[in-house]
Amino acid sequence: MRNIWYLLICFLLTSVSLNAQAPVKAKTPAPAPLRGEPVIINRDTLLKLYTGQGLFNVQERAAIVTKRIEALVARMDFNPDSLTLKDDSTLSVIYYNSQIVMAVNNQDATFTELNRPQLAASYLHILKQKLGNYFTNNGTQQVVVNILEAIAVIVLLIALIWALFKASRWLKLKLLRAWETRMDKLASAGAPVVYAHRLLPVITGVLRIARIIVIILLVYLALPVLFYIFPSSKPISVQLLGYVVTPFKSILLAIVHYIPNLLTIAVIYLVTRYIVKLVKFIANEIALGNFTINGFYAEWAMPTYNIIRVLLFAFMFVVIFPYLPGSDSKIFQGVTVFLGILFSLGSSSAISNMVAGIVLTYMRPYKIGDRIKVGDVMGDVVEKNLLVTRLRTIKNEDITIPNATILSGHTINYTTVANTMGLILNTTVTIGYDVPWQTVHHLLIAAAEATDGILADKKPFVLQTALNDFNVSYQLNAYTALSNQMAGIYSRLHQNIQDKFNEAGVEIMSPHYTSLRDGNHIQIPDDYVANGYVKPGFKVE
Repeated sequence: MRNIWYLLICFLLTSVSLNAQAPVKAKTPAPAPLRGEPVIINRDTLLKLYTGQGLFNVQERAAIVTKRIEALVARMDFNPDSLTLKDDSTLSVIYYNSQIVMAVNNQDATFTELNRPQLAASYLHILKQKLGNYFTNNGTQQVVVNILEAIAVIVLLIALIWALFKASRWLKLKLLRAWETRMDKLASAGAPVVYAHRLLPVITGVLRIARIIVIILLVYLALPVLFYIFPSSKPISVQLLGYVVTPFKSILLAIVHYIPNLLTIAVIYLVTRYIVKLVKFIANEIALGNFTINGFYAEWAMPTYNIIRVLLFAFMFVVIFPYLPGSDSKIFQGVTVFLGILFSLGSSSAISNMVAGIVLTYMRPYKIGDRIKVGDVMGDVVEKNLLVTRLRTIKNEDITIPNATILSGHTINYTTVANTMGLILNTTVTIGYDVPWQTVHHLLIAAAEATDGILADKKPFVLQTALNDFNVSYQLNAYTALSNQMAGIYSRLHQNIQDKFNEAGVEIMSPHYTSLRDGNHIQIPDDYVANGYVKPGFKVE
């Protein structure tokens, strides 16, 4: 575990050092990086050569030096301390006993800040250290130690996985007991628990998936530790660890770099939020009547607040959009445009209803509780929003009407002036020409005055609307303030009209009724027929 922590720290320090270079200067073309030929032993780069020597180019020279070092480390009697350095006026040569390992010329030094002897000395130090570590790490004792460390890591991994299974089983049992207790309480309280029981397999499945994910994570983290124990597999360990550390480092750096934009977004959001609160306060005061504006009705206050709130948040999003992560990405912009077009095409009817709802709000054709008629539908308004208006008929039928339909047609409101001027209810009867119109007027007005729900302070009146072939049409008009009880009032009014006319012995000729009057019985109920009445016979002259 010490090795893996060391490796993690090295990764983080390397990331910080690479991202904390000298201050950014004006952009200038960067010089092309020097590409040397590496000398690699056991997957470890010892040094790089940047120039050729003699008849060999740099690639051939690096290959020759690599073969010489590989031949040395293959010897059973190799001792890194036998490496020596000899300098003359033109070359610095590294020997192993009397065998040449590599030579350093003056041109090699031009690619570094060291002179030739210093560069050769640094190469000698690297060879002694790297090759000495190679033999130390590949000794019999060290191999045994490495194997024991690997076994310890595997045992620890198995122990962690076993503990994870135990913990997940304990958690599952505890969850089952708590769930059963909760279900018993719900059942005793009379609550339905059928759907709650269906959720239990989902929860246990989530626990199982979480356990599998944790096991995979433990195995993946154990692999770099195992590979790092053996020197020959250290590059694989670094690579595996890089798959985890590199994305994590990128995420952390992205978060740190995004902090200024995040603060800007927070300030814009807070300012917008407090402006919305101010608008809401003013709207509430207007709705309560504490604050008035000429020409602005109190019922407009909250709809206007909702519109302003939507506009403010839309403006806030427009301002915030450039500060969102990925807003400069062509893919992000393309997806945003696609979603906008998709929303526009798929919600054309919804948008038309929303616009109609806003227009209806400021037209004020009706409000909640009003009795209205839209087309052939009449009922009380129980709900209105930006999309639809819901009416409840006298049969308790809830009818939903799109706002666009209401806006495109005409609407009759029976409640608007019912409490002030009174709603006029009217009904028409036809009476024969043999009955004086004064008598009909008197009977109709008496029937209206005897009806519950008709205003007593506004006198009913009668209009003669037509002189038909066999009868006269009389229209009775009476005032009421109970627009929501129109059906009941009409029914009582018709009952009273029948009673008044029957009591007076006047026939109601609705629907049209024709007869030979001198030969037929009078058309009123028998209870209202005068005592001693005799049906007349036919008189033929």
